[in-house]
Amino acid sequence: MGEEAVVTTTTARDATVVSLHGEVDEDNAPLLARALAQAAASGLPRTVVDLSGTPFVDSSVLHALLDAQRAHAAAATLLVLAGPLHTTVLRLFEVTGSAPAFRMADSVAAAMTC
Repeated sequence: MGEEAVVTTTTARDATVVSLHGEVDEDNAPLLARALAQAAASGLPRTVVDLSGTPFVDSSVLHALLDAQRAHAAAATLLVLAGPLHTTVLRLFEVTGSAPAFRMADSVAAAMTC
């Protein structure tokens, strides 16, 4: 079994940063969904989702990210996914064809300015 999933939220400059660590799947995707919903409602102009610390996500995480993308668009807030992405995480976006739905950056620092 992989590393236990942890979802943390911090504020940096004008952004909410939601960081994932460990393997995130359907059991803990609701933690991510709640953090992203709070970020969309925060009033800050940008949310960065740091995926660099997770070697694995499943379709429930993708669903949470797509829901968050819609909520952020409705709130006129930018949602940016930050890497570098592990190969298995990148593969999920490629296989599902969902990558174009998101703005992506190579790092949290790049995500703060893109």
